[in-house]
Amino acid sequence: MKKALSIFAMALLLVSCGPKKKEVKLIPAENFNTEVDGRQVSLYTLHNGFLTMQVTNYGGRVVALWMPDNRGSFEDIVLGYDHIDKYLNNSGERYLGAVVGRCANRISNATFTLDGVEYQLPNNDGENTLHGGLIGADKRVWEVVSVNDSVIKMHTVFADGEDGFPGNLDMTMSYTLTHDNQFQIRYAATTDAPTLCNFSHHSFFNLKGEGNTILDHELQINSRYMTTIDDKILTTGKFSGVKGTPFDFREKHRIGENIGADDEQIRNAKGYDHNWIVDKNDPKAYAWNATLTEPASGRELQVWSDQVGLQFYSGNFFDGKCKGKHGKALGYREGLALETQYFPDAVNHESLAPVPVLNPDEEYHQLCIYKFAVLPKEKK
Repeated sequence: MKKALSIFAMALLLVSCGPKKKEVKLIPAENFNTEVDGRQVSLYTLHNGFLTMQVTNYGGRVVALWMPDNRGSFEDIVLGYDHIDKYLNNSGERYLGAVVGRCANRISNATFTLDGVEYQLPNNDGENTLHGGLIGADKRVWEVVSVNDSVIKMHTVFADGEDGFPGNLDMTMSYTLTHDNQFQIRYAATTDAPTLCNFSHHSFFNLKGEGNTILDHELQINSRYMTTIDDKILTTGKFSGVKGTPFDFREKHRIGENIGADDEQIRNAKGYDHNWIVDKNDPKAYAWNATLTEPASGRELQVWSDQVGLQFYSGNFFDGKCKGKHGKALGYREGLALETQYFPDAVNHESLAPVPVLNPDEEYHQLCIYKFAVLPKEKK
């Protein structure tokens, strides 16, 4: 009897010493309560019972996104900061969790020509324009049109001439957490003059959470071709097959498997910072883009969209000098972005059709969906 009791006590001890489940820890709303240019900035919390997301209307940023692993322990799987001041006075990565535009990605030499008129943009990326320029979509306070437990709808107007772009661009964007664990992003825009319109979402994901490498994540991309870049990370206007290269993610494999390969494209970007052409018959069709998996936790993220391209960036320029919202340094290759969009610099390359031009008699629409799931724990 004593032996049985001692075995039972030992079992209780082992259970009590086992890994403790991590619970959702919300950022206080007051940390984001401020005004920028006379407009109210706030922090909003959305949830669906599985996902918990915190969003600020400053740049439409996803500040936190909690999901469980295969043993029920929650983790915040996007990088960000715990206070609005760190976004306003930012010395690190600018685009954490933000919407980017009015033209996502790079525009070479900060110029483009539309209807015979050349437009000069601010060069905020060397000689080039990145993600819309100095203000862009990420440095403005969006008007919150409506919000409830699972949906937030925001609106803004990009003024004619702002960041050098023509036309008043009227933009509405919504974030929705669905009952089947999707994070849906819908964009809609109109303009009063021809302009560029190409928006994307720029969360940096780490399915293990802040302070961990993304090199052991597994990635699969629905693509046979990519757009090549030069040593300034500018597209060359050419497509290249991925077969037999470090860019072949048609089958799932570890991100770190070939990221150090002696390959010109890898060297040019110091890792992955390229645009893949999504395999589909109709360029406007809604289709699966990619699947990201973290094997240890079982967390999985699928990307679906109606866009032609997917930009995969492997966090090659994080330097660890800034700390994230959980107190850990944002280190080299510890976050990755999967951005649905038009092809980069398409306005300057006839070969990269379709061109992201919006005219007054048209409406811009985009649907991007991140689908989350937890894979069963593997039996040993």
